[in-house]
Amino acid sequence: MRIAIVHKDRCHARKCGNECIRYCPRVRTGDETVIIGADDKAVISEELCVGCGICIKKCPFDAIDIVSLPEELEHPTHRYGKNGFALYGLPIPVDGKVTGILGANGIGKSTAIKILSGQLRPNLGNFDEEVAWDEILKLYAGTELFDYLQTVSKKSLKIATKPQYIDFIPKVFTGTVRALLRTTDERNKLGDILPALKLDAILDHDISTLSGGELQRVAIAACLARDADLYFLDEITPFLDIYQRIAAAKLIRDLATQRPVVIVEHDLAILDMLADTVHVGYGKPAVFGIITRPKGVRVGINQYLEGFLAEENVRFRDTQVVFEKRAHDKGSEREDLFIIPAMTKQYDTFQLTVSGGTVRAGEVLGVVGANGMGKSTFAKLLAGVETPTTGTMETNLRISYKPQYIKADTSDSVEQYLRRCTTRFDTSMYQHEIIEALNIQPILQSPVDALSGGELQRTAIAGCLSRDADVYILDEPSAHLDVEQRVKVTRMIKHHAEGKEVGIMVIDHDIYLIDMISERILVFDGEPGKSGTATGPFRMRDGMNRFLNELDVTFRRDQSGRPRINKPGSFLDREQKSLGEYYYYAQDEE
Repeated sequence: MRIAIVHKDRCHARKCGNECIRYCPRVRTGDETVIIGADDKAVISEELCVGCGICIKKCPFDAIDIVSLPEELEHPTHRYGKNGFALYGLPIPVDGKVTGILGANGIGKSTAIKILSGQLRPNLGNFDEEVAWDEILKLYAGTELFDYLQTVSKKSLKIATKPQYIDFIPKVFTGTVRALLRTTDERNKLGDILPALKLDAILDHDISTLSGGELQRVAIAACLARDADLYFLDEITPFLDIYQRIAAAKLIRDLATQRPVVIVEHDLAILDMLADTVHVGYGKPAVFGIITRPKGVRVGINQYLEGFLAEENVRFRDTQVVFEKRAHDKGSEREDLFIIPAMTKQYDTFQLTVSGGTVRAGEVLGVVGANGMGKSTFAKLLAGVETPTTGTMETNLRISYKPQYIKADTSDSVEQYLRRCTTRFDTSMYQHEIIEALNIQPILQSPVDALSGGELQRTAIAGCLSRDADVYILDEPSAHLDVEQRVKVTRMIKHHAEGKEVGIMVIDHDIYLIDMISERILVFDGEPGKSGTATGPFRMRDGMNRFLNELDVTFRRDQSGRPRINKPGSFLDREQKSLGEYYYYAQDEE
């Protein structure tokens, strides 16, 4: 079984020499294995293709993928037309449980949800004509999905959805938060949801004025307030701090006792706490995706991190994700590079106090704290975007800054944007350390304003690290990135800091990313929205103990070294709190 994929957004037949046709051995013998279609995009005949792979290597835009699959995958669940993405398998919603889907971006998670919600009828690989529901149900007869899909076929299913990209909400709704939530309160549960998500204070704010974190909480509240047969939430954690993530997770857990919930989430600590079962999605992004049968959440996450699915006997990644227990002490002998000055920033209703500190050459300094404590304001002060009220920010060091909220305000291609950031674009080292490490090559010719959230995030990170600087500040680099992309970004940032002997500050709420990337940690505490104080830097364990003590949350490490949230009130939770060890035991680090 062989499938040929042409990525339409990357295929630019008018800009190349049609290498896919010129070098194809079957075309040279007279077959029309590859042609240019009416839309000026390449079309490949899977029946005639021999899978030699020459067109893949010759295409200057990396627009072609040809993959050989096992015979048992001959019939996909759904395929997007000739030379389009193919999905195999579906997740199974279960009453009384939260079903998680874990996988890379572009692996078919959204397609699976569209099928489960009735927005898309599976075509079983037959994209030339609409497949009858009788044929679909016959294929799923005797499976757990039969009854569910039968309900979908009758169009009697109501779905409540929390979209992945919340920045579209202000474009389709104008008015206050109160007006928006009033239209969604079908279960009369807003009285419980609003205090839990701390939304009471912004009910009269206009939707267009909300921050990313506020907009995310409004979107979650709007979804959970609806009366539906199935709830689907696509990434609840971007722009939320740990406290808000846990509060949202508790609301979802309560809802799942009454209705089935399906969630896509890349923050593994929250997914571990929230889900009952996990479906792992693997394959090749934008080419094909396979959704596994349900696994226990601990087993599923650990297998995903290992890159090996034991039941399926499939290895889908060459390397496993390892959490190093001694990684946080590597920089103890590093020299100070940058002095963080003591300063304050006063607004009408908020005050930030920075007590000062240092950033060391070659280290990655993690920055954590609840939302509304001034972390992004702190980054803007260091980058020169904001001016302090007291104290001075004077340095001869060059600082490169990636803001929290990224705006795609240019129609230039990604390559043009990156060439403006660096003169090293054509060097082999830059291509290896930036372009390949962030998988930017496939989107180099894409307009910046047409990128998805994850693509835009990777482009912004590449732009920030491309500039010649002594200190780099990255505000929420994990937003909209999947687990594998976060791991790649982590490795790349650490390599960049150590290889160039520069200092890098990373502000993020993903505990896994902070745990893997940081040598020391800067902690923000105070009263959200009113005052914030930056203290530290501390050793990793001391800083996280201070931070998690404020949030009243404890973490532990399992046998793989992976940090996991202790269930509130559990034996380990009570024991660690009594010992003052909120972020794994001290002996775990010895």
